[in-house]
Amino acid sequence: MPENMDQDPFEDRFAAVLRDTGHSIHTDDPAALVAGGRVRGRRAQLLRRTAVLGGAAGVALVGVGGALLLPGASSDPRQTSAAASSPSPGSSSAGTSSSSSAGSASGDGAFSGDDILRSLKALLPQGTFSEEAAQGTDSPMPPTAHVVFDDGRGAAAIGLSLGRVEPGSEQARQVTTCPDRTLVDHDDCTSGRLPDGSLLMLFQGYEYPDRRVETKWWNAELVTPEGQHVSLSEWNAPAQKDAPVSRPKPPLSVEKLKQVVTADVWRRVVDAMPESPKPSATVEEPPAGMRGKTIADTLAGLLPEELKVISEGGADTEYAYLVVDDGQGGSLVQVNVQPGSGDLAGDLFGDAETLPNGTMITTRQSPGEKGAEGVVMWTVDTLRPDGLRVVISAFNTPAQHQDATRDTPALTMEQLREIALSTEWDAGA
Repeated sequence: MPENMDQDPFEDRFAAVLRDTGHSIHTDDPAALVAGGRVRGRRAQLLRRTAVLGGAAGVALVGVGGALLLPGASSDPRQTSAAASSPSPGSSSAGTSSSSSAGSASGDGAFSGDDILRSLKALLPQGTFSEEAAQGTDSPMPPTAHVVFDDGRGAAAIGLSLGRVEPGSEQARQVTTCPDRTLVDHDDCTSGRLPDGSLLMLFQGYEYPDRRVETKWWNAELVTPEGQHVSLSEWNAPAQKDAPVSRPKPPLSVEKLKQVVTADVWRRVVDAMPESPKPSATVEEPPAGMRGKTIADTLAGLLPEELKVISEGGADTEYAYLVVDDGQGGSLVQVNVQPGSGDLAGDLFGDAETLPNGTMITTRQSPGEKGAEGVVMWTVDTLRPDGLRVVISAFNTPAQHQDATRDTPALTMEQLREIALSTEWDAGA
C-alpha cells in the first residue's frame, strides 16, 4: 500500500511505467539490476511513509498523478532524449486523418519520435499544436509523446506513454482498476474488458487529490491481451502542474479518449520496441506482504466492540482501511503492515520509544494532508525487532478529502497503540 496516499492507486501505475523502461537498459547482470531497483523502489516508498497513510491508497501510481510523466517534467527520466527526437516547439495545424495513414514506421520497422507525434496529432480533433516532444522505439526509454493542443477553447496538455506489461499479471490489473472513492477524490471512472479481451480504464479526476487548484486530469489506460500498454492523459491546462487552468475541462471527451488510446497504431509501436531481458530465476525477491483482506479482517477483530464497521477496502497487500462509526459519525482507520523494514530504524525511529522486547514506537497527531477543513490524523508507527512495521492512522472524517465530520477520530491514541502492538500482526506476517 502506498504510504503517501496522495499517489495511490496511481503510484503502482507509475512504478509499472518505470518497470517498462527496463527493456533497453543494459548491464552485466540485468536480473540483478531489476531486483535491486525493485528493492530500492520499495525502500524509497517506505521512507516516504514517515507518518504512513498520509493520503489515499492506490498514482502511482503514479507521480500519480498517474502512469505518465510528461517529457519536459523535471522528474521525468525520459525527458533527456525527448527533445532530440522531436520537432522544436512551435505551432502547427492538423486535422483528423484515417487511422490507416497514421504512424508510418521507418524502413527497419522502428517508429521515430516524429512518427509517434504524427500518429497522435492525426487522431486528435482539428486544432493547433505547440510544445511538441516525443521519443520513438529507438530511444533507450519507452516511447512517449507530448503536445499542447488547442481546439479554440483553450490550451491543454496531452501526453502519451507506451510500454509492455505481462498479460494477466497483477500489474496489468492494477493499471486498469479504478481507484477507491473513499481514498481518491474523482468525478467518474469506468473499467472493463473490451470485445478483443483488452482491459480499459477511463478516469476523470484531478491532478492534485486535495484539489488545491482545479487542474483536471483525465486518463485512459489500455492493456491488451498481448501485454501492450497504452497510457493517455490530458489536462485542462497547458501543463500537468504549475500552469493556470485554461479551460473548464480537458479537450477530449471520454469517448474520444477511448478512440485515441485504442488506435491500432500504438500496438504496432509497442511491437517495435526491443524485447526486455528475462530476469534470472535466482533473483532474490523482497519479502511478501500480508494480504489486504487479511489486514482488514485483523483490524476489524482488534477494534473496540462499540465501533461499527461501515465500509472497508485497501490494496492487495500491505494496506487496508475501515470506516468505522461509534454513533458520532464516520471515522477512517487505515493500517499498513510491511515486513522487511528493519533498515528504516535509523531513518524513521531515531527518537522512538523502545519497549523491553525491542519494538520501537513513534506517535504523531497532526492536521490531515488532503486540504479538507478541520481534518486531523492520529498515527502510531511501530517497528518490531524482526523488521515488521505496523502503522495505524485514524481520522475524524470518513474520507481524507472530505471535511471533518466529528471533533476527533473514533479511536484514541492509546487504542491505536494497542492495535499496532497486537501480536495478531506477527502471526499474519
